[in-house]
Amino acid sequence: DGLQVVRVETARGPVVLASDAMHFYANERTGNPFPIVFDLGAMTQGWRIAKRLAGGDATRVIPGHDPEVRNRFPAVPGQEGEVVALHLPPVK
Repeated sequence: DGLQVVRVETARGPVVLASDAMHFYANERTGNPFPIVFDLGAMTQGWRIAKRLAGGDATRVIPGHDPEVRNRFPAVPGQEGEVVALHLPPVK
């Protein structure tokens, strides 16, 4: 059981790449997980751990499957719409 996340130290502080531990921003924001979850309590605890690993800053927890990530962070020059700079502060 369980899922893993990756914490990356950046100039703006630790960024947590949540992968399948948080599919979409709305999962954590609404408390409603992705529909296929084995242990809801463990999933929501994982969200809290990810936020703690990100220094308590929810903007530094990056969900694994949310296309909204591309709207929230600045594009890497020449890669607009494809690659974003997660080490920079969100633009939205």
